Amino acid sequence: ARIMTNVCYGPGTRQKFDIYLPAQRNSTDTKILVLIHGGGWTEGDKVDFNPFIIEMQKRLPDYAIANINYRLVSNNQNLFPAQENDVNAAIEFIAGKSAEYNISRKISLLGASAGGHLSLLQAYKHTASIPVKAVISLFGPTELVSLYNNSSNSSISLLLKTVTGGTPATNLSIYQQSSPYNFVTSSSCPTLLLHGGNDPLVPASQSVMLNNELQAMGVVHEYVFYPSEGHGWTGPNLADTFNRIEAFLKQQVK
Repeated sequence: ARIMTNVCYGPGTRQKFDIYLPAQRNSTDTKILVLIHGGGWTEGDKVDFNPFIIEMQKRLPDYAIANINYRLVSNNQNLFPAQENDVNAAIEFIAGKSAEYNISRKISLLGASAGGHLSLLQAYKHTASIPVKAVISLFGPTELVSLYNNSSNSSISLLLKTVTGGTPATNLSIYQQSSPYNFVTSSSCPTLLLHGGNDPLVPASQSVMLNNELQAMGVVHEYVFYPSEGHGWTGPNLADTFNRIEAFLKQQVK
């Protein structure tokens, strides 16, 4: 086994990732799970997922796990689509290292909150580069116009204005181009969505919208709804989430 930390995939200080390579790996069978942290596109760090990695290594010991950072929006810098571009660059870099790392190019994505949004956007929109085998979103935004217009939390519309540099009225294109919902096709990859019914930041309607679109397009998908949970959860429902992620990847990624 081998662990490499802060591997650079670009020139920026945030354009780095950690990768955990299993001992018994090979270029045919060793799949990759890429983790993308949350934080409203303005904060957060890959270390947020470190406890998650320990659990995934127990459940998926034959997987390589990559945990990526990306540029954050700050002081009107690194506005959308910087984060989307970074995720795509990281995926292409990791795939390009498959021979050196002795792993396959079978990549799945998992993200929480903003990371869920970026995971879905990469999986559905950037199919021409490195096709994603499966994607998992934990309470990630999916359609930004409706999120801006319909959120009961005023901080969400302010956040979206901050990261896009405008509103749907002033810059509709960036909202549309940054919405995973708009890029679903009948050939989109298997998708697992998990959301809490009491989420104060990203309403469950965001996952419901995407779930309905996946259903309409005939895409293999699963939607798990935890009625009493908020923006993240612990305890028995977290254990259930791990069980569902493990089962989903084992079933959908061969």
